[in-house]
Amino acid sequence: MASPVNALSATDVRPFTSFNFVVLIEVKGVTNSGSQVCSAAFSECDGLEMTLEPKTIREGGRNTGPVHLSGPVSYGQLTLKRGMTSSFDLWNWFEKMARDDQTGYRTSATVVMRGADQKDQAIFQLTGCLPIKLKAPALNAKDGIVAVEEIQIAYESMSLKAP
Repeated sequence: MASPVNALSATDVRPFTSFNFVVLIEVKGVTNSGSQVCSAAFSECDGLEMTLEPKTIREGGRNTGPVHLSGPVSYGQLTLKRGMTSSFDLWNWFEKMARDDQTGYRTSATVVMRGADQKDQAIFQLTGCLPIKLKAPALNAKDGIVAVEEIQIAYESMSLKAP
């Protein structure tokens, strides 16, 4: 009889942790240090989501319930937060996208979840990224906290890749 400790096998699947991640956004012509936007790390990343809208069909004579077919997929909005630094790449990217004649700065992004051992656990690939909201940090002389800026990015598609 196996003991409860030995019941965990090599195929045991443990959940990932969410505190160790990397966000890579490449936009050519925005940054002075190559094509990588935002040289500082993000402290929060939210909005990696897909929603499939079902199409419901009621058939005549089928009284047990409706038929559900898969419909269009919609994607969330990526929200990134970081302590504001002297790197203004996010602001430059947003400014270039806000101009009518600068439509070529839509890009792709990669969000990599890493384990405590720094090995990649999951890789989210985002395409058609467009900055839609950029928020400056709240300024308050009473608080002695880090100034945090926030950007929201709409994306057209997302795929998950194993490392």
